[in-house]
Amino acid sequence: MRKWFRRIDARYQLVIIATPSYSLLMFVWFSLPASLSAVIAEISLSSTEAGLLIGSVPLMYIPLALISGLIVDRLGPRRSIGFGVIIYGFAQVGRSLAPGFLSLFVCSLLLGVGATLITFGLPKLVSILFPPDQTGLPSGMYLVGAAAGTAGAFSIGQPILVPFLDGWRQLFFWSGIIALCYSGVWFALARWYSLDQYSVASGPSSFTRESVIDDLRVILTHRELQLVVVIGTVYLSVNHGIQGWLPTILEARGYTPARGGQITSLFVGAYTVGVLSIPALADRFRARHLAVVGCGAGVFIGILGITFGLTPLLTVFGILVAGGAVGGLSPLIRAIPTALEEIGSRLTGTAVGFVFSVGEIGGFIGPVLIGSLHDSTGSFVPGLSILAGTGIVVCLAGVGLRTRTSQNS
Repeated sequence: MRKWFRRIDARYQLVIIATPSYSLLMFVWFSLPASLSAVIAEISLSSTEAGLLIGSVPLMYIPLALISGLIVDRLGPRRSIGFGVIIYGFAQVGRSLAPGFLSLFVCSLLLGVGATLITFGLPKLVSILFPPDQTGLPSGMYLVGAAAGTAGAFSIGQPILVPFLDGWRQLFFWSGIIALCYSGVWFALARWYSLDQYSVASGPSSFTRESVIDDLRVILTHRELQLVVVIGTVYLSVNHGIQGWLPTILEARGYTPARGGQITSLFVGAYTVGVLSIPALADRFRARHLAVVGCGAGVFIGILGITFGLTPLLTVFGILVAGGAVGGLSPLIRAIPTALEEIGSRLTGTAVGFVFSVGEIGGFIGPVLIGSLHDSTGSFVPGLSILAGTGIVVCLAGVGLRTRTSQNS
């Protein structure tokens, strides 16, 4: 194993070493949705409060993402990733001790602070190690790691580890401790690989007012990036909305919590297939914009299948289609900004931060919308139907992005 690892390009070794930061983040993040029914029962939450908890991490991206992107571009990936892991590790330990809704909500907000540094630190890492036309594989590597963490929360955390550890609080506590231990490993290995040497000429090093204003002017007025923001908003609303509520939706249809978690892991599996296949095919055939349109159609069809599937087979079909489409969008919204004129690797963190700063409005609204409409109507259909309609918005944005890029060329 050690000999095999040594034969890998050092740049890929760094990506492999950094990937657990995302895997652990997603396990920690989605350990709450995976155990949501138990948390609701113990703390006596309403559906609206549960929706707020699910949406609390995305909520922090709205005010912090752009700021975090600016920080990541200046601090570099070593410190950004390391500090991010420390923050969400402490937050998860705090969630394990939370006595009620308010304290659980505050700790989840803190988790979101650390999550922003990981979300933008990893694209920054890839952008400084690889040229724009070689970012697909390393981006897919850490996104697959993220998907594995999410799948683990649903397929292992809830049905296996929660009973073994005697409750969701113990799962939260020990997953937070593991994250804190990993942060020390990351700092040590990143220093050993001299990661900071890659960052010297790859981004702005100054926090001066003029430097920040110049970077923001480029990012906020970039027309193609604005369309990517629209796509990112839909991606995040669907991803958080479906993954946050799907286990509970399935339980409402008669599935056991363990079975619901396992079926939800199919969404994550399809997401992984989308991450690995769709961007690679899009790059191979120079058809990123067509891939965006196809993913939008997949979101629309897949969520309709989840919403109105009259048989388990149709429901699973919808989960697989929606998961694959969402997975395809995930690396595309990270890769497209890096290849845009005036952005490149220098402003990757800030550009992706802008996408998530606005996009996580959708990431927050998606779960809250499903929960609040369920409270008012007694059904999950209205919220899911709205999410399905957002797939059409992605199709239109993909067409617009293709048109604008052609005009620029």
